[in-house]
Amino acid sequence: MFRFFFIILFLLPCVLFAQVLEGDLTKDVDSLYREDQFYVGLTFNLLTNKPQDFSQNGLSAGLQFGFIRDFPINKRRNKAIGIGIGLAVDTYNQNLFIDDEELLTYSILNDDAGEDVNRFTIYTLEFPLEYRWRTSTADKYAFWRIYAGIKLGYILSFNTTFEDNDRNISVNDLSPINRLQYGPSLSFGYSTFNFQAYYGVNSIFNDDAIIENETIDLQVLRLGIVFYFL
Repeated sequence: MFRFFFIILFLLPCVLFAQVLEGDLTKDVDSLYREDQFYVGLTFNLLTNKPQDFSQNGLSAGLQFGFIRDFPINKRRNKAIGIGIGLAVDTYNQNLFIDDEELLTYSILNDDAGEDVNRFTIYTLEFPLEYRWRTSTADKYAFWRIYAGIKLGYILSFNTTFEDNDRNISVNDLSPINRLQYGPSLSFGYSTFNFQAYYGVNSIFNDDAIIENETIDLQVLRLGIVFYFL
């Protein structure tokens, strides 16, 4: 997965530069231009509202990609509403052990547990809704942008993996999760590279996920970069 991240980081600037060059060579100017865009994002993933002794370890990363339709709302067309659809794949390396050998149980691994891998991976169908402000014009392809809004998400799949010298345990599609996810999102930057942030308002797990008589109310914080291209 991380090898794929590096390939994207290498190729996207080349693609975006080619598109800017092509735009500069275009003679016809569309006065009714829109910023309909495909996007690809890379993030570092953090978990907040953690239970006692819970911790993350290693690199927790995410990949998002999709398409946003642009609906300008002023004559200059530098303000718009964006509505999109995309897919997010997020991994979280941490010490929450989930086992369904007999009953579905949750526990915190000790520091000396000796696990090689303990992570969960989430596949989410996302629907961005944004208010978009930019300094673009019909013939200006490098500009400042601030896009703020919300993301609605539906968890398609939730998978956990635990590996040590003796065991390899996988738990797929847990029932005690909140399939519907939502939270504020923000992206801003200039031209190719843009910062992005997303905070999940509701917990990944529902009230049926309990550890030591407390619900597991983990929430998502994603920070990273996003590339937009036409």
